[in-house]
Amino acid sequence: MAMHMESDLNRFRKIVRGKVKKELRRFISSGDLIGRQGKKTVTIPLPRIDIPHFQFGSGEQGGVGQGEGEVGDSVGQGDPQPGQGEAGEGEGKHSLEVDVTLEELAQILGEELQLPNIENKGKKNIEDKQYKYTGVLRQGPESLKHFKRTYKEALKRAISTGSYDLDNPIIIPIKEDKRFRSYKVTNLPVANAVIVYMMDVSGSMGDEQKEIVRLTSFWLDTWLSTQYEGLERRYIIHDATAREVDQNTFYRTKESGGTLISSAYRLALKLIEDHYPASEWNIYLFHFSDGDNWSGNDTAECMKLLETTLLPASNLFCYGQVESRYGSGQFLRDLQKHFGENSNKITLAQIKDREAIVDAIKVFLGKGK
Repeated sequence: MAMHMESDLNRFRKIVRGKVKKELRRFISSGDLIGRQGKKTVTIPLPRIDIPHFQFGSGEQGGVGQGEGEVGDSVGQGDPQPGQGEAGEGEGKHSLEVDVTLEELAQILGEELQLPNIENKGKKNIEDKQYKYTGVLRQGPESLKHFKRTYKEALKRAISTGSYDLDNPIIIPIKEDKRFRSYKVTNLPVANAVIVYMMDVSGSMGDEQKEIVRLTSFWLDTWLSTQYEGLERRYIIHDATAREVDQNTFYRTKESGGTLISSAYRLALKLIEDHYPASEWNIYLFHFSDGDNWSGNDTAECMKLLETTLLPASNLFCYGQVESRYGSGQFLRDLQKHFGENSNKITLAQIKDREAIVDAIKVFLGKGK
């Protein structure tokens, strides 16, 4: 019975996983999961999923297998009654809410977008200890006593000395029987990572543009969290000036000034220099804008900051250009012209609408950096 239940549960999980994968593009663009996010799981609505089961009728009614019957007799209960009203065209609104861990969600995302695991560059200056059990010793602390090996030694001794009694098989280990686990300590590099999110909040970036950034950031977080034990996030907003804010402020702020993108890049560089030395951290930089910059001189300054400081310090710099009716989109073209298509540490994506978020995630994370 337990095996059947376990089999049904595994089958149910496979069905759920398949449904989530099928609906993944819709989830990514609609934001259903973000509003339902908990600490380690998200609760998502799926079309009703039924596992076949037997349903028994009332004991008061006759039916197949109860009483006498003739070939051709109806197996229905009572006289058939005509239905009322017309047949409907739509699907019934039956849904099932299922808890899915963020880790499993990330795995589904990775499978669907064929994302490579990140090739962590390692951190020489930060190490963690790993304890690996390598053998068995005759001496050691009681906390490391190997019960199974100790019992086997005591049993062998009892049999060899003739003290083993089949009718009363009590085995009492003595000091010579005891065996203990031995272990080896190895130092492993710790893979810490930080994401620095930067976003233009000038007047041309509207609510829809910010929502696209929020959805994209959620899925970037979800994937990167599976690649690193420790993941920190910092948020920078900018118009003509830049400042660091918390996550809530990041998505809700709107300014009316012009845009100087270099202000965000300088602040990101200061954060890295003050808190995240490149020798100890995996650094990810994500910048979102509608592509308007105040002047060509500032764009030239941005290219210089990227080329000389930000790119050498980071694993990856990703620029996502969110389309706006007020934005020129020039900054993306400037980046393409300056860095070309072959830069190893920079990825560029044009996010025209919510449907394009999936493609942007693939572009950003597809290099496995």
